[in-house]
Amino acid sequence: MPEDQTFAIKIENLTKKFGEFCAVDSISFQVKKGEIFAFLGPNGAGKTTTIKMLTTLLSPTSGKIIVNGFDSIHEQDKVRKSFGIVFQDPSLDDELTAHENIDFHGVLYGVPKELRKKRIDELLEIVELSDKKNLLVKTFSGGMKRRLEIARGLLHHPKIFFLDEPTLGLDPQTRNQIWSYIQKLNKKEGITIFFTTHYMEEAERIAQRISIIDHGKIITTGNAEELKNSTKTNSLEEAFLKLTGKVIREESADNLDHMRMRRKMFAGSKH
Repeated sequence: MPEDQTFAIKIENLTKKFGEFCAVDSISFQVKKGEIFAFLGPNGAGKTTTIKMLTTLLSPTSGKIIVNGFDSIHEQDKVRKSFGIVFQDPSLDDELTAHENIDFHGVLYGVPKELRKKRIDELLEIVELSDKKNLLVKTFSGGMKRRLEIARGLLHHPKIFFLDEPTLGLDPQTRNQIWSYIQKLNKKEGITIFFTTHYMEEAERIAQRISIIDHGKIITTGNAEELKNSTKTNSLEEAFLKLTGKVIREESADNLDHMRMRRKMFAGSKH
């Protein structure tokens, strides 16, 4: 049985080392059930490494991870069945249709056929892709693919939804649209949302609580107003600067996108 009915996630002294490099340095935090919680920090801060440990993709060097009352190290199957995830990099099959991508996900999670059909139609309507369900994903824009990934990750009714930089590289209008869907699902289904971002405005507007993370350590946690009040600043960006001594520059994300694009182009040129 789950050990705690209040928190969806409980982390104690979580550490991950790669050789001599400490990517995540003894962090502790809790996320309440039904909460929208954000990790705010620059690239390389430890955000993705933390999500990978919470979702059983990486084993921690030390520390304790409880997700939905289950131990992520010793009860991996139970943990995996209880969450959905949208990765930072695209993970759809471009040669399948939108419907086929979600349906295949449902098969992997053992969702019965009739329930899959109903749920797929429901989710595609929420993310406004109903009229595109029979089109190949390779014809989709970046924003449409993100919306489809969100729908796919929610098919099996997860209790927690992890999103790693879900709006990275998208234009502001599409970013707002993506968050509108996620907030709607949070309210409608009571799903706990855990997302990482380097966008100040996104964290301040969407998250009910924010952990500022840098160099693998959590600097502080609170809602946007608490963070601003504690640092006596009139914006989250100024609070971040005061707490970390730096600003997050959006160019870093753009450069990352460009590197990924070049890598894909280079890989394609080999074939």
